[in-house]
Amino acid sequence: MPTIPILMPQLGESIAEATIVRILIEPGQQIEAGTDIFEVETNKATMAVSSPCAGHVSGITAQVQKSYAVGTNLASFDVTDDDALSMGFTDSPPPQQSQSSQNNSNASADSLHFQFNEEDNITGYQPKVEPVVGGALPVPAGATGASYISPRMRARMNELGLNASDLAGIAGTGAGGRVTVEDFENFLRGLEQHRLTPASPMRIAVADSMRRSWSRPLATVGSPVILDAILSHRKRADPKPGPALYAIRALALALAENTAVAGRLIGSRIVHPRAIDIGFAVEVDDGVLVPVLREVEKTPLVKLVPTYNKLVEQARARRLPMDVNRPGIATVTNFGTFGIVWATPIPLPEQNLVLGLGAGSKVPRWSDEVQQFIPVTEAELTLSFDHRILDGGGAGRLLARVAQLLQEPEKL
Repeated sequence: MPTIPILMPQLGESIAEATIVRILIEPGQQIEAGTDIFEVETNKATMAVSSPCAGHVSGITAQVQKSYAVGTNLASFDVTDDDALSMGFTDSPPPQQSQSSQNNSNASADSLHFQFNEEDNITGYQPKVEPVVGGALPVPAGATGASYISPRMRARMNELGLNASDLAGIAGTGAGGRVTVEDFENFLRGLEQHRLTPASPMRIAVADSMRRSWSRPLATVGSPVILDAILSHRKRADPKPGPALYAIRALALALAENTAVAGRLIGSRIVHPRAIDIGFAVEVDDGVLVPVLREVEKTPLVKLVPTYNKLVEQARARRLPMDVNRPGIATVTNFGTFGIVWATPIPLPEQNLVLGLGAGSKVPRWSDEVQQFIPVTEAELTLSFDHRILDGGGAGRLLARVAQLLQEPEKL
């Protein structure tokens, strides 16, 4: 009976590793195809890894609360010959080389600069996720050389799993303000005097995402929007959409009118989106998840409500399906739920736009119809964008169009 490895699967686009949360099998156990064998946590959600076929658990190499890269061996199963063959595994030995072909190989090897010996063969390889290290990140005043990382410094940072943004708090004493290894070691010794707690995988993922986003020229514009029409429509609606869902639908309709503003600048060309897929921010423990609604411009508001509510529940439970983890073209965040009036949210690295909705409040607004001030419920609407793809005027027009659509919620 052949033995096959159970590898960490690719759990979504741009996901390179996952952390084992629970091991649901035991050595010696007989399981069926499709049985959940591991519960893993990625930077997007908690999900299950299922058995690709029936088999007998011959060994488990994975450990709880340890992260493994995609393709890492987690366990081994004894399976039937047919199952092993269907999965691309075979125990048949490789064909033997003839003596003449071996001689030819030896002869040709004599002309090589480097020869390969059998003892040089590396076995038991486990993929490893290397930390991303790059320059051009914010540095303190007087540390103008901190963007340069010497090979010795880079090796030390890789050893500790750190990246260039961790140097932002270090004032260098080297030439031109460069952070030296000695500066770095003094900084590490100083950290030991403070209370230290491990960061969760979610927090590390958010930090890495924001670091990559900040490598672009980002800007934010804002404008007040009257919410009375939305609030009146919501009282009559069944089911009742949340304020963020109105903004999601309005943004999708506005972007459908001009997809270039949601495009991505790649080289000298603008890549237009193929669909108006809009994400929305949901706060979870120690981070934020962004599930995505697909083809929002084609789906009326009333039909989006049950899907939206279900995704919110799944996100808070950190059990989002993989198909909604793929990034959309923009994100909507309702920071008004926290009492925040105005904010400058940062777009995700793969997006150019994030629309923010602030907290509503009663304010006086002049009415030309009655020639006096009347009370209205007003909130600040903000749009953060990649300045390479959109200018202030274009961002302002997009924001005005979204605000206009929000005044006619029955058409959403």
